[in-house]
Amino acid sequence: MENLIQSLAIHAIPVIFAITLHEAAHGYVARHFGDPTAWLLGRITLNPVKHVDPVGTLLVPALLLFFSKGQFLFGWAKPVPVDFGRLRHPKQDMLWVAAAGPGANLAMALAWALVLKLAVVMPENAYSLPLAEMARAGINVNAVLMLLNLLPIPPLDGGRIAVSLLPHRLAWRFAQLERFGFAILLALLFLGGLDLILTPLMRIFLFFIKNLFAL
Repeated sequence: MENLIQSLAIHAIPVIFAITLHEAAHGYVARHFGDPTAWLLGRITLNPVKHVDPVGTLLVPALLLFFSKGQFLFGWAKPVPVDFGRLRHPKQDMLWVAAAGPGANLAMALAWALVLKLAVVMPENAYSLPLAEMARAGINVNAVLMLLNLLPIPPLDGGRIAVSLLPHRLAWRFAQLERFGFAILLALLFLGGLDLILTPLMRIFLFFIKNLFAL
């Protein structure tokens, strides 16, 4: 139980920021390209309460951390509403709106890597180890969210990006997969497919982070 409490304490801030900024970034970019839906609903905000899904943001991650003994984390937030029809160039602008979320996670992973570097080089004190562990959690959480959301499965961000890039007829057909997207994702999760896909991508990304910041 003590290990679970420590794991929750270490992961809480990185998870909240990772999910909140991911969703807010979608809304901000959508507004930039002509769709004010998220802004009008007050969803372009850093207030995590606006983005928290009780099941996906709190219950599921906590249960997974408990049953995996702190080794596995997965969750989701309330999606920011985007009316793609209100974008100035819906098909083209969809790419930037979709990419904004993973882009925010990339920026946060880099920021947490900088925090980790500072924690490592600072004189050892009561805060250096907890700060380093939180920074490692921040890097991992944002890397997983970024890579997971870039998978080309509608309605994940990677699926939206694929729809934006494909020719119109193929894009329309591919977009029809969205109704099955969550089921496909759950099947990959429970059958181990996500682990097979994400593990090598995580290793490559973490290798990049380690070398970039000389960690």
